Amino acid sequence: MNQISVEQCRGARAMLGWSQAELADAAGVSRATVVDFERGLRVPHRNNLIAIREAFEAAGIEFIPENGGGAGLRLSRR
Repeated sequence: MNQISVEQCRGARAMLGWSQAELADAAGVSRATVVDFERGLRVPHRNNLIAIREAFEAAGIEFIPENGGGAGLRLSRR
């Protein structure tokens, strides 16, 4: 599983209309983990990044890997 970027995290939250607290709750991490990550203050532990990504994926976000045009994301058409 690839790591997600700060920009992907912010973008996914915006697409879902989630606050930082809502993401933290969905991922089972502290709000401080999300806040510090999005501010670029620290990179969360691997297990927390996985939990954040899995919370987004469960909500319908698809992460697009780096393919020469930059990494991205989209809302799935479930």
